Amino acid sequence: MNWDGLDISILGPACVAGLIVLSTHVPLGKQVLSRGIIFIDLAIAQIAALGVILAQYLHVGEQGMAVQFAATAAALSGAGLLAWTDKRWPDYQEPLIGTLFVLAATGGLLLLANNPQGGEHLKDLLIGQILWVSFSQLIPAAVMSVVLLALMVWRRGRLDGLWFYGLFALAITVSVQLVGVYLVFASLIVPALATAGMHGKARLFTAYLIGACGYGLGLGLSAVFDLPSGALIVWTLAACALLAKLVPAVRTGTYRQVAHSVRAVDAD
Repeated sequence: MNWDGLDISILGPACVAGLIVLSTHVPLGKQVLSRGIIFIDLAIAQIAALGVILAQYLHVGEQGMAVQFAATAAALSGAGLLAWTDKRWPDYQEPLIGTLFVLAATGGLLLLANNPQGGEHLKDLLIGQILWVSFSQLIPAAVMSVVLLALMVWRRGRLDGLWFYGLFALAITVSVQLVGVYLVFASLIVPALATAGMHGKARLFTAYLIGACGYGLGLGLSAVFDLPSGALIVWTLAACALLAKLVPAVRTGTYRQVAHSVRAVDAD
């Protein structure tokens, strides 16, 4: 164990990065779960990652506004396509999302095939480098997250069509370069799934608490045991979600939701 790894100068920015990601992903995760399009976050995150890979392939650079623009443009293009397919073929939206994810993932592999550092680039995009973020990197991410949250409040949580897919794409673009594809998925789905059946502010508070505990615990353990931060945070998020189920209010809310769904099926 390496207790010296608990360095606030490293863990501080990483914790703030996690909170920035959770700020938008918790309310969006609730919508993703209610819509039944669970893998849209993986698809959009992978498309944003493809934009980053393409920018690097074209020698734009690994950081900077050009890469941010490439990731944003790619994510918004994917979101626009999914908004269109959602209107045209709503019954096939989930398999279309899966197909888009596979195309984006394999497209990235093809672009990195002849890159000697391709494996490392792909690893960084999948599991992220949250321990190496700086406060200067977090400023634009924080500003964008505040703007997105303001738009959600202005829309009173009613996000349909391009509003949903567009805001979703922008939120994913901000987060995927901070924490990686896997943590984007876990941040969206795990807190939302753990609090399914709860309602209102209680659900949001509980989901945020699960997310914050998962990030804090994962970052601390990864620093002490010298393990990959992104991968470990995914596991600690899942562990915190399971522990939350021991709380009666959380567990009862989920059971009520399941019972309601069963009654609805029986009624049909």
